[in-house]
Amino acid sequence: MEINGLELNGLELNGTRAGEKDTDIKKILFLTGTRADYGKLKPLIRLCEAHFETHLFVCGMHLLKEYGETYNEVIRDGYENVHIAQDLGYLGEMDLDLSHTVISLNGYLKRISPDLIVIHGDRVDALAGAISGLLNNVLIAHVEGGEVTGTVDEAIRHAITKMAHLHFVANYESRLRIIQLGENPGHVFVIGSPDIDIMLSGEVPPVDEVKLANGIQFDRYGIIMYHPVTTEYERTKEKAEKVFEAAEYSGRNYIVIYPNNDLGSNYIIDEIDKLAGNPRYKVFKSLKFEHFLSLLRSASFIMGNSSAGIREACVYGVPVIDIGTRQQGRYRPEVLRNIQAVTEDTGEILRCIYSVERCRVKSSYFGDGNSARLFVDTIKNSDKTLVQKKFVDSGQTKKAIKMHFKETGF
Repeated sequence: MEINGLELNGLELNGTRAGEKDTDIKKILFLTGTRADYGKLKPLIRLCEAHFETHLFVCGMHLLKEYGETYNEVIRDGYENVHIAQDLGYLGEMDLDLSHTVISLNGYLKRISPDLIVIHGDRVDALAGAISGLLNNVLIAHVEGGEVTGTVDEAIRHAITKMAHLHFVANYESRLRIIQLGENPGHVFVIGSPDIDIMLSGEVPPVDEVKLANGIQFDRYGIIMYHPVTTEYERTKEKAEKVFEAAEYSGRNYIVIYPNNDLGSNYIIDEIDKLAGNPRYKVFKSLKFEHFLSLLRSASFIMGNSSAGIREACVYGVPVIDIGTRQQGRYRPEVLRNIQAVTEDTGEILRCIYSVERCRVKSSYFGDGNSARLFVDTIKNSDKTLVQKKFVDSGQTKKAIKMHFKETGF
């Protein structure tokens, strides 16, 4: 098997020869803080349970009643070792919530002493996992680093990259960015988006079954998932109003899913609350991941600024209306031709709604459904000596240093 050009049968990977010895990594801890990252990590967790002692630390949005208490979904999936963080006192302020999570996680790390902690993406929960792992000499694996966005999340994602030891990215573009950040190319692995493993499996239930289970009576519908952009907090209310105004003017039916709990989410929830009693909308605080995938697969389109519109929608070829700056730079329009990008302008959004059918185009840009196997094969050939990180200069940097020394003498 080959991962990023490294043949696992015979060639050295991270200082060991594949097949010659078992990995030093025996105990793995996965951290999940949201319904979104759990959907991504789920295939990895399942396969890791067959090969390693596997633990889950559940925190963040999962614990919040106003967002559906989605920790219950994790429990129902029946893992052997699940720890639900208690008494974190979330305040909706990212810096304070980060500190509370670090304190809680540190206690759990000391109790179970994992060899590896696995975190996903760019949320403050993941940042807490990276900080705790780094300062406790625990190896860190980061899933889906190397991506750019239009929010503060991008800085958080790159900060996590600099603390992580193993990087599991969605595509070659992300791999190059991580190498540009000074990471060892031999520790950056392209595995695709792990949730595609589920999307292309037989685990996604029929849409009629999902509609019945969730009280949805629409034959045709769009999906709205609109999150706050923390760096544009002052305009969140105005922008949310435009999004839902366009939805109302369109005359279509919609499944609406609550935003995340970032700064400004209250303004978006206020707009969603105004939909109460309107028969054209079905509102959910959260949905079981497989149920969401089923509904997405059969949707006329999805609009808003969720990463689901960038990652999951293209796999099924579902048209996307990407609104605002939140996903800016995260995809190339020439590759993902199912996406129309607009600002939070009622007229622009309406024009996109009326032209979605021309955007029904599939793409395998983010993987082909084999992420979990690639992930586990890589972990099996890694060892704990990676804990001491070193910055790797690029060829251009080395050349510039030599030239500077030649010209200045220092």
